[in-house]
Amino acid sequence: MDVSIIIPLFNESESLKELDDWISLSLKYKDLDYEVVYIDDGSNDSSWDIIKTISQNNSNRKGISFIKNYGKSQALMVGFSQAKGKYIATLDADLQDSPEEIPLMIKKLIDNDLDLISGWKKKRHDSLITKRIPSYFFNLVARVFSGINLNDFNCGIKVYKKEVAKSISLYADMHRFIPILAKNQGFNRIGEHVVKHQARKYGKTKFGNERFIKGFLDIITLWFTEKFGRRPMHFFGTLGTLMFLVGILFTIYLGYNKLFIDTSSRLITSKPEFYIALITIVLGAQFFIAGFLAEIIIKFNISKNKYSIKEKTFK
Repeated sequence: MDVSIIIPLFNESESLKELDDWISLSLKYKDLDYEVVYIDDGSNDSSWDIIKTISQNNSNRKGISFIKNYGKSQALMVGFSQAKGKYIATLDADLQDSPEEIPLMIKKLIDNDLDLISGWKKKRHDSLITKRIPSYFFNLVARVFSGINLNDFNCGIKVYKKEVAKSISLYADMHRFIPILAKNQGFNRIGEHVVKHQARKYGKTKFGNERFIKGFLDIITLWFTEKFGRRPMHFFGTLGTLMFLVGILFTIYLGYNKLFIDTSSRLITSKPEFYIALITIVLGAQFFIAGFLAEIIIKFNISKNKYSIKEKTFK
């Protein structure tokens, strides 16, 4: 199997048949043995019925249906786990990215010995205010934090070597940062390919403007967990120890000052400085304990699937 095309979707009944025909036409004369894996993320329209019909008529089509909507990250995770191709491509089901780009991206991946190649919608056909400007700033921040020179981190069309996709662990909305996650796993050869962006033909976007605010917070979370996630005690323990020592030293100073320098001054317990020092000691101890507990949680954490599959079109 040369390539597995993973398509996560939610309520895309209007575009599915057209997309499947487009994929067949795009790869018909290409020397590629391929499969298409549709992941229905809890759609409440007729998407799953269409996927079952497509799978019955084509042996290289597979369908997986979630019992409810879990999000794109979980849909991609189960798609990656089922993929059998040497290369794995992802594609959105809204017809805004062309499957014709996939063979070109695979060739570029091979020719340049890349681990991952991401699409870049250089010319976009969507709202300037609600999509293009926020997307520009989002990608700018992602470039600064990650050091990866990409213009479109969240482009739905990407091509990976199999081992890259299989090594990535996605949760929440982290599908937007797949290139960063791949880099964190040691896959540093990441390229970009300019793709044609189509205007949305059916329905409307499933994502609201709040995703950009959440996106910036996710980038900070990703940076923090990569830097300190494996050894949280290095962060919490260091901060806690420093705060604890500062509090102790300040308390000793207040006591020394009362006993030997300014003996006629008011009691230490009546000074606000004493309570500041006390709070610093307590916070320092709590940070240290937080680091210790985080180390235990990481050590005994057991990874498990965060989704429930309702039905498959294959065994």
